[in-house]
Amino acid sequence: MRMGKTESSSKIALVLLLLFFFSGSGYRVRAASSLGINYGKVADNLPAPAEVVRIIQSISISKAKLYDTDPLVLKTFRNTDISFLVAVPNEDLGSLSEQTAATTWVQQNILLYYPDTQIIGIVVGNEIFGNDQTAQWPQVFPAMTSIYAALLSFGLQDKIMVSTTHSFAILSSSFPPSTGAFTESIANTYIKPILSFLSATGAPFMINAYPFFAYKDNPTTVSLGYVLFEPNDGVVDSSNGLLYYNMFDAQIDAVYWAIARLGYNNISILVSETGWPSAGDKDEVGATVENAQIYHTNLFQHLLKSTGTPLKPNISLDVYLFALFNEDQKTGPTSEKHYGLFQPDGSKVYSFDFSQLSTGFSHRWHLIFAATCMIGTWMTLLNL
Repeated sequence: MRMGKTESSSKIALVLLLLFFFSGSGYRVRAASSLGINYGKVADNLPAPAEVVRIIQSISISKAKLYDTDPLVLKTFRNTDISFLVAVPNEDLGSLSEQTAATTWVQQNILLYYPDTQIIGIVVGNEIFGNDQTAQWPQVFPAMTSIYAALLSFGLQDKIMVSTTHSFAILSSSFPPSTGAFTESIANTYIKPILSFLSATGAPFMINAYPFFAYKDNPTTVSLGYVLFEPNDGVVDSSNGLLYYNMFDAQIDAVYWAIARLGYNNISILVSETGWPSAGDKDEVGATVENAQIYHTNLFQHLLKSTGTPLKPNISLDVYLFALFNEDQKTGPTSEKHYGLFQPDGSKVYSFDFSQLSTGFSHRWHLIFAATCMIGTWMTLLNL
């Protein structure tokens, strides 16, 4: 039976009201955060990539990040449903500002494996602006734009994002979070052009966030419970009254504020590294197996809630843990060799379980599916 215009409009309004109910009530489905893992290889005793596939799949993780474009790894992970962020090593940045070189790099390091290997992003350099290698600072943005242009020429600009990772040291101020600002020497000259690029392409700003460093440097003033997501009284941002119950959220919001200070409010954040070491030198206070287990367990639970941060509630976060393995050839303090969830022989450094996090993601998609089916049924019954 054909409905009149008024009747049809009334029923469409009813469906819109039902949609509003699902989006605005307790049935609203929030976007879930996701969890990935950094697959570092600075070691001489790691398992073969084929075994690494099994290890990653065994812990319910489907995202990984490489610090290069290792051919053996990318070939081995074909058709595994594990997606990858791959990287341009710092030493290769200078040559890639030239378009022909960037196009060749994409052909040799991306197109040879994609799409059988799910490459979802290219990280152009690692923590360049957080070190004293100032000669490399001007190389990052040109390399990013050249690689993006190469992806554009192959029609992959909407399939593979381009960004770069930053250490938390690029912030000159981070406490309270509302004072977040980039270091003056890099803010307008280097960071702002990158933000403009990310805003235009939709790629995230990638930050390496380690509450461990803040605790290690100030164990008498920074609460261990605050950095480990344990119950605490919280810390108030005096300028806006926002209450923070963990340093992780505070660090992320400080970055949001720093980005906003340069005029951008539409850029998402991806946590490209976070973790806690299970061992360290005597002066590396808090680097213990127990604290590493607590940090990761509570971080998982925090992500499972998908509550965002105090400044950006309900905004999901992609978080990549550092790291998959303990790496015996890492330089620096002892802790650098002990960030792994696994020993090189494939045994867990401590007990952890990601399955609840995966179940939470699945449950949210089931809600979306159920809501869609119900709305479809209503529309059928209403002859829409």
